[in-house]
Amino acid sequence: MLIRNAPTVGPDTGLLTSLAVWTWPGTAPDGEPVAHLLLAHRLGRTSHDTPEAIETRMRNLSETMGGLAQPQDPVAETNATLVTVGREMLLQFPGARWGLKLPAHPRWTRLVHSSGHAALILGLNPLAQTADAPRVDAYLAAALTHGRLLFGFTRIA
Repeated sequence: MLIRNAPTVGPDTGLLTSLAVWTWPGTAPDGEPVAHLLLAHRLGRTSHDTPEAIETRMRNLSETMGGLAQPQDPVAETNATLVTVGREMLLQFPGARWGLKLPAHPRWTRLVHSSGHAALILGLNPLAQTADAPRVDAYLAAALTHGRLLFGFTRIA
């Protein structure tokens, strides 16, 4: 679901509505708990949604957020922010007119609030929005092996 922000320039509504989102609590490499947030483009529905076009859109989204890191690089904070609206959590992109509503379990939301941030993972390959946890795990493993994931941290606004 999209929630309207102040009108500016950034990712358009078409891109935002093409995104699929997953959230889960997990563990960072240092053993500390971390809230994970995966963004991937939904499977293409038109001839314009080629793998190359989807990758270009996702790389442009990465640049909008200030550039996300490759797996081997240090992970930095992005320009995207997490916002709590009532009981909902939104991801806001710089310059976007809309915020992206996140599917957030209360445990994930508590972890975000206690740490002040979430680990953002951006997939360059499409993934069906209906993907369950085993399918998401397989997607992440394959994408990581092939350098198809970008990383950053997003903080609470």
